[in-house]
Amino acid sequence: MLLGLDVTVLYLALPSLAEDLHPSGTEELWIMDAYGFLIAGFLITMGTLGDRVGRRRLLLIGAAAFAVVSVVAAYADSAGMLIAARAALGVAGATLMPSTLALISNMFTVQRQRSLAIGLWATSFALGMALGPVIGGVLLDHFWWGSAFLLAVPVALVLLVAAPLLVPEYRAPHGGPLDPYSVLLSLGAILPLVYAVKRAAADGPGAPTLLAVAVGSLCATLFVRRQRRLASPLLDVRLFANRTFSAALGVLLVGLVGVGGAMLLITQQLQFVVGLSPVAAGLWMGPPALMMFLAAIGAPLVARRVPPGVVVALALALATVGYVLLAGVDTADGTAPVVVGFALVYLGLGAIASLGTDLVVGAAPAEQAGAASAMSETVQELGLALGVATLGSLATAVYRDRVADAIPAGTPSGAADAARESLAGASASARHFPAGWLDQAKEAATAGLNLAMLVAAVASLLLALLSALVLRHVGVIGDDPPEAATGSVDPPPASRTGPGSATPS
Repeated sequence: MLLGLDVTVLYLALPSLAEDLHPSGTEELWIMDAYGFLIAGFLITMGTLGDRVGRRRLLLIGAAAFAVVSVVAAYADSAGMLIAARAALGVAGATLMPSTLALISNMFTVQRQRSLAIGLWATSFALGMALGPVIGGVLLDHFWWGSAFLLAVPVALVLLVAAPLLVPEYRAPHGGPLDPYSVLLSLGAILPLVYAVKRAAADGPGAPTLLAVAVGSLCATLFVRRQRRLASPLLDVRLFANRTFSAALGVLLVGLVGVGGAMLLITQQLQFVVGLSPVAAGLWMGPPALMMFLAAIGAPLVARRVPPGVVVALALALATVGYVLLAGVDTADGTAPVVVGFALVYLGLGAIASLGTDLVVGAAPAEQAGAASAMSETVQELGLALGVATLGSLATAVYRDRVADAIPAGTPSGAADAARESLAGASASARHFPAGWLDQAKEAATAGLNLAMLVAAVASLLLALLSALVLRHVGVIGDDPPEAATGSVDPPPASRTGPGSATPS
């Protein structure tokens, strides 16, 4: 939940932060993006490192580092210092996410229990993202922008005290050394691709974007070739030969694209079109968050009697209904249709996040749970980024096309440029336009939302049909230990360590 909060809590703090530190436009972007970049880049490395040095050990090291760097970020006195702290938070965060998920796979060897635990895990992260704007707004009403970072300190202190007493340690018995060239190639594959997605969202496809895609694709190819030759690879690419593993990753990737775009556009709709304050908009996200919670917990329970592929397909079908509702939203509709539509979208997110992640982790051998967890997190990060890039860019293109023809002659160039850029810019420069013109800009933004959500509805419906097809071989969740990618089962509990036990060799 803390990591989810850290993703969104800074959005509201950016104006006061900018007033204090005076960052340039480029520095503002890096303040926001450095965290996500480094998390995405280091997930695979940290997931595999936890398998080899001990998952609990890496969790504790990462938590301590996260707390220390959060204090540095809170009291940063320059934009450069804050960017460096955000980057370090990303590296520390990459140690926490796969470690927690892999430890769950160790603690719950009974498949039904593990599925429910992963549902709670997925819900906690998403709830943290939903609560970020609300908590950020409350903190900014009483404290300075740095207080948003200090949330990590008490959580980390509790973890550092409680985890050695409550959480069992595990590491792979034959992990082998970490290959530094594989680490560099994984970074070279992931970071340029994430950069390309974000650059395309901001500036459209261009030479820098295409170059980043080319570099990332080349490094990815070299990475796969090297992993096939190593006795102890950073990522065992043979996992992708398992149908369940690959299909679940595909569902997570494509499913999160629609959610990422919807999250961006809905928050803008509630604030700039409906006219809610950031705190009020965050509170209205409560009902969708509740739907996601119910789906994430309920989907593993339903999957004990209904095959997971069918559960995922039905949840995505309901999400499709939500996208269709959002595609029909009008500027005069107010809050209710937006919240109801987004609640159905979040219902689909809860189901695919819990069952999809469970299928990915359950398809891997126990000694590779950390690497499998990292892959699950990586594709979800990429899916969210792709959603913002593709659906966000589509909505922006519609907005700009409609607004460009509606700007009155004689409008100051600065105000006209701001209005063409976004609805936020149009709202900020509304005093330079005639009365009623801002309503046209709101209609243009809503039209962009409608088209983007219609595209998401088509993609969600197709994904629902494909999920039922590609996951049809997966049986209901039973009491037996899940089969690994190699066809073997997880080691019996006796080979796992408990609190105070020695790490297996």
